Amino acid sequence: MKKAVRKTPSPAPSASRPAPAPRGRPKVRSDALVADATAAAAVAAEDAETRIYQSVVSGVMGQRLLPGTKLPEAALCELFDVGRGVVQKALQRLAHDHVVELRPNRGAIVAMPTREEVDKLFEARRVLEAAILPLVAKSATKADFAMLRRQLREEHQAMHSAPQTEWARLASTFHLTLGELSGNPLLARYLTEIISRCALVVAIFQPPGNAACEHDEHARVVDYLEAGKIKEAVAEMDAHLRDLESHIQLVEDQTELSLADMLGLS
Repeated sequence: MKKAVRKTPSPAPSASRPAPAPRGRPKVRSDALVADATAAAAVAAEDAETRIYQSVVSGVMGQRLLPGTKLPEAALCELFDVGRGVVQKALQRLAHDHVVELRPNRGAIVAMPTREEVDKLFEARRVLEAAILPLVAKSATKADFAMLRRQLREEHQAMHSAPQTEWARLASTFHLTLGELSGNPLLARYLTEIISRCALVVAIFQPPGNAACEHDEHARVVDYLEAGKIKEAVAEMDAHLRDLESHIQLVEDQTELSLADMLGLS
């Protein structure tokens, strides 16, 4: 007689349960926090770099930082409470825009253009603006000339009430607007680069008091362009730029100021 075999019942299938959540914050969240912190640090460094850049440009335009002034990295780090990497990036931007000179193993100084460099700069500007004016006369509309007239009125007001730096900005804007009205973006871009360099040279080396003459010359250029007198407009612009260059004095006395004073930080 066979013995009955007792079968063990199979366990009932259990309902699937979610895996237990890992302890602590998920890794993806940690990575996101690291990325956010890195991005924030990058923005802070970029902001600091821009502050250094703008402070140096402002000091140069305001004739506090004169040509040849030393810009030691260590001093800039202390003044702006940043590391050398941020300072070096700011100085590289300034060198690219010809505001400072980077000298190997000797550090940075405010740029010191020579007379020959200034002559070449204004020679290039005269050629470029002479090429732009006929294009403006050909393509400018009544609305464009009305805009130029509004700019001239702003110039006139600034000439009597605004600081020299504001007048210089408006004077540069007039020329930049002519570049835009030429309809040639390449010419406009080249003019922007040249004018930015000229503006620094003029701000540093030109004595105040010539604004009235410059404004009148701007107005005559617009008069000639609107009347279709291209040769006269080109001749007026050429004379205007030569007169602007003639007032540049490359020798300046260095006033005794601290670097913080020169950068407008004190």
